[in-house]
Amino acid sequence: MILRKRALLGTLVAAVAIATAGCGSGNDDKTSTKSETLTVYAAASLTGAFTDLGAKFEADHPGVKVTFSFGGSSDLVTQIQQGAPADVFASADSKNMDKLTAEGLQGGTPATFASNTLEIVTPPDNPAAIDSLDDLTKKGVAVVLCAPEVPCGSAAQKIEQSAHLTIKPVSEEQSVKDVLAKVVAGEADAGLVYVTDVKAAGATVHGVTFAEAASAVNTYPIAVLKDSDHATLAKAFVALVLGAVGQQVLADAGFAKP
Repeated sequence: MILRKRALLGTLVAAVAIATAGCGSGNDDKTSTKSETLTVYAAASLTGAFTDLGAKFEADHPGVKVTFSFGGSSDLVTQIQQGAPADVFASADSKNMDKLTAEGLQGGTPATFASNTLEIVTPPDNPAAIDSLDDLTKKGVAVVLCAPEVPCGSAAQKIEQSAHLTIKPVSEEQSVKDVLAKVVAGEADAGLVYVTDVKAAGATVHGVTFAEAASAVNTYPIAVLKDSDHATLAKAFVALVLGAVGQQVLADAGFAKP
């Protein structure tokens, strides 16, 4: 009788131990969250819109962190060519995206998701009385442009050629944000930046639109990179940019349809 009780007690203890272990395992599965980081390289002019989209993406993908590297498209391409660990690349022009295509560094066909045009930006009080593109060529006017290899610089060159004008900048910057910063700081009378940059800067600058800008419209392509360690997430981010939510965020930032 005593032996039977001891055997029964042993069985019950074992059963409880197994059940407890099982419950512990289940709780661990529920509380553990896989953490992943999606790295997006994007043109500087996309800073505001993509930062918002990154937050939306994180909200829809618990455990995922989106990190951005914003800069001149040409600089970003160079970094990717040199092996920078990026998952997605969004360029401010097709020319720089084509550099990656030529080296087979893309994981899929680039998709165009937005377009942008240049606008003249001046300090709020417009000290040099800039009212037209031609005013940028006047003697004594300090103008800042993007470097020719940067999309905003390439667009500026096309506009100059189309308008038969020659603008002599006091400096050439590696990103559109650098041009904007110099104007905001009062280090230049004017600069050529994107419409979206003028909108984002608000009251800190004065914008001057000009008809010649239509001769150089920049289209923005985006693509998953071939060496991405998070290809599924990368494709999902691209889908967000191309979808209704992404397009609305871009439109609110001042971007036009591609």
